[in-house]
Amino acid sequence: MGYTDNMSPEMKQRIVQELVPGKQISLAHIIANPDKILYTKLGLDPSLDYSRAAIGIMTVSPAETAIIMADIAMKSSGIELGFVDRFSGSLIITGTVSEVEASTSAILDYVGNKLGFTLCPITRT
Repeated sequence: MGYTDNMSPEMKQRIVQELVPGKQISLAHIIANPDKILYTKLGLDPSLDYSRAAIGIMTVSPAETAIIMADIAMKSSGIELGFVDRFSGSLIITGTVSEVEASTSAILDYVGNKLGFTLCPITRT
């Protein structure tokens, strides 16, 4: 049955989405040896980033924590910062597989042990 303005109030459904504040990293994924097209589709420069051959992707709540995570990532290894968004909590880093792994581990260690965040496992493809 489709939605129409003629429906009775009892038949109309309303969906409400809520953001429940919490301290968690919900995604920590490493892509080893991605195809060049993936760099382009993510807005990264394959001429700079592709030779490094790994992309790290993380999502965090509260979103502003992505700024701290970017700082930790850059200080813990030789990664390049691909993207950080303090509004969505997204972080993309590039580097060698070992650099991306080191940065991801350093981030999880810091936010887990120092900030008391709930962590997800690091996944890889």
